[in-house]
Parts: sequence; C-alpha cells; structure tokens
Amino acid sequence: MISFVRGTVQAAGVDHLVVDLGAVGVLVHCTPTSAAAVRAGDHVELLTTMVVREDAWTLYGFLEADERGVFEQVQTVSGIGPRIALALLGTLTPDELRRALASGDEAALMAVPGIGRKGAQRLILELADRLGAPAALATRVAPGAGSSGWRASVTAGLTSLGWSAKEAEAAVAGIEPVLAAEADSRGSDADVAALLKAALRGLDRS
Repeated sequence: MISFVRGTVQAAGVDHLVVDLGAVGVLVHCTPTSAAAVRAGDHVELLTTMVVREDAWTLYGFLEADERGVFEQVQTVSGIGPRIALALLGTLTPDELRRALASGDEAALMAVPGIGRKGAQRLILELADRLGAPAALATRVAPGAGSSGWRASVTAGLTSLGWSAKEAEAAVAGIEPVLAAEADSRGSDADVAALLKAALRGLDRS
C-alpha cells in the first residue's frame, strides 16, 4: 500500500496529477478542486489510497487526510466505487457531505453524478452516524486561470464529474453574470475551485 507520494508536479490535468518522484512519474487521480489547487512545478505531498482491480492498479490522491478517510469510508456502501466516491468529494467537501447525511438531504447527494435516489438513501442510512459530526466549513483556496482560462477549467471540471458538455457550458454561463468580473479582475489568482462549486450549486438547482 502506498500511503503518500511526495514530489514535483510534472503535469496537472482536470482530474489527475503526474508527480515526479525522481526516478519515476506517478499518475494520481484526484478531484478537480485538488487538481486546480496546484500547478506544474509545484512541490506537493499527496495522501494516497490504491485501488487494486484485475485490470488496473489505480492511485488516488488527496491534499487532506479527512478527504482520504471519507473517500475510503463511502466505498463501504453498496454500489459506491472509487469513481463515485471521488465525484462525491469533487462536489461536496467532507463537512458538506456530513451535513447532507446528518440532515437526510437526498437532493444534495443526488447532485453528484452517478448517485440516484436509492444511492442517496443508502448513503444516509449507512453513513449518517459513521463519518462524525461536521466541523466548521473549511475554505478552499485554489489558484486558477485568467479571464478565459477559468471558464475552460470549470467546464472541464464539470464534465470530468459526469455532467454533459451542454450542461457544463450552461452552468458556466449561469455564474458569469455574478463572478466573471471578479475572476477577470483577479487574473491569474482567479479561484477556480470556488467557481467550480458555484457552478455545481447552479446544476443542483436546475
């Protein structure tokens, strides 16, 4: 079992990072929020968990221990595999997930691609008392792209979570009137992670 990887980010995709460990480069799958939080050339340490299947050994990485713990815990629920577990963390923070489970908020869980009503009900039934109480909502700060780049990054993040290109483009268009000016003015410091969450909230209401 690989517990963590530490090295230089060689490449950052929408939902993965390639980490240069010196002698080898390791592909680590992660949430779009985590991928947006680093850039090529950054030094990073990712807490990891490996999922072994007959046809593949896949490494998943997290910037926070809580995310890794939640990722592993939700997969104990029938029908929830690593892909949906990662989509859960791409849509909800661990504390947002805890709140949704504690309040029985099926709609919040069904906003995650791949989770229907029955899946949401299973998550609430099996995990409501097992993930602990939510703490104060953590603020994620992620450097992003400029005036045109943030739109592409958010669109790509939504499609990687399972939304169609049409749905993703509509969600991005929906947040532009409120957030475009702020993102444009901040240039390279535009917070892609925050914009991604705003777009997800819009999809949740649609």
